[in-house]
Amino acid sequence: MRAGDYVIEGTIASGGCGTVYRARHQLLGRRAAIKVLSRELAASREMLGRFEREAKAVNKIQHPNIVDVYDFGTIADGRPFYVMELLEGANLGELIKSNGRFTPSEALGMLEPVCAALQAAHDAGIVHRDLKGGNIMVASKGNQKVVKLLDFGIAKLIHPEPGEAPLTTAGRRLGTPSAMAPEQFRGGPVDARTDIYALGVLLYRLLTGQLPFQGTTSEALEHSHLNAPAPLPSLFAPISSATDEIVLRCLEKHPDRRFPTAAAFINALRDAATAHDEQQLQPGVIETQAVAVYVEARSARGAQDDDGFLDDFARCLDTAEHALRDAGFLIPLQTGGALLGALLLADDPGQSRTERARALNAANALYQQLAQRPAAHPRLHVNVCVHSDKALMHVTPQGPQIIGGAILSIGAWVPQENVDGLCATPQACEGITELADAPALGKYVKIS
Repeated sequence: MRAGDYVIEGTIASGGCGTVYRARHQLLGRRAAIKVLSRELAASREMLGRFEREAKAVNKIQHPNIVDVYDFGTIADGRPFYVMELLEGANLGELIKSNGRFTPSEALGMLEPVCAALQAAHDAGIVHRDLKGGNIMVASKGNQKVVKLLDFGIAKLIHPEPGEAPLTTAGRRLGTPSAMAPEQFRGGPVDARTDIYALGVLLYRLLTGQLPFQGTTSEALEHSHLNAPAPLPSLFAPISSATDEIVLRCLEKHPDRRFPTAAAFINALRDAATAHDEQQLQPGVIETQAVAVYVEARSARGAQDDDGFLDDFARCLDTAEHALRDAGFLIPLQTGGALLGALLLADDPGQSRTERARALNAANALYQQLAQRPAAHPRLHVNVCVHSDKALMHVTPQGPQIIGGAILSIGAWVPQENVDGLCATPQACEGITELADAPALGKYVKIS
């Protein structure tokens, strides 16, 4: 197919309003992304107007961290499309899922360009209203990382031009339930502070790997966002009380209690991240070797709607946590669908090798327990992987705490595909002679 002067080459993503395609200009050869309104919505005059105003809104802001819109037109069947720059990379939601969680400094690096884009949008009188990891693209241009804010499909004009219709109809509850502010659930007025609430949800997820409020239904999520205080992020990740305060201020139920602007939010986060980095450089922080067991419950598409799946999902993670704690592992990382247990290793190579072997045996016993669990749901797969790497350790009155290091950069070593059997990295197996004949499984060794 063609869209104006562009030849469609393939699908990038589909959503509720339309589909984004990869395309190439037939004369110039320039690559682009093209968003086309869905057939079901093209019959609605309101949706046609909203689609056109979305393109205008993005073009109005003109910010380097907001996706560029080049052109607008209609395809042969009359549906509108607009042409955007093509971004190669992954969205932030995918990166959180693969990395597990980010340090405050890493979160700051991701959110600084996002906040610059949001501030520009707010200054232009536009509220995004659907800020989430899936709408933030982390792309590469040459050797540089570029962060772009996408999808202004449900944006709202704070002050429409005279005679110009608003981008959305007043009183409608639009957004993603897991990140909607209380005023969105109520269908009330929204402003820049509505996006600040979503920034708090996103920061919470970056720091902990999980959402502040979770529920199996939209009603449960709505009740939590309207009524429940968010749990402290520091319950799930080694972060400072200053960072806790920033997240909780964003998640205040009343807009007046939140940061007034994206610029004020990012300035506060910058100060907290700097203090966190300085704390990690203090003499009380020690770099040491550790061995980690990562357990991830992975679901097939659509499985979450099954009550039996949810029960099995929760059982697997509870079983893994209890088994690892009973074996003496610390739990420095725990998200909605995975957890990581870690053992600090001795400096002596022989003792370290013995401790890694003990960790492999504990992981194998856990894998066998999970594989043989009764009432296992057929659409739930559990990965168990072992790795050894550097960890940053801080001694507290409650005992040692792992606060950082390569061992927590799970995106660099956990398998992205389903693995049958316990797997381990070469670093975890190094020097353990009984594993010399273990079969290779890509970049891993299959233990069982």
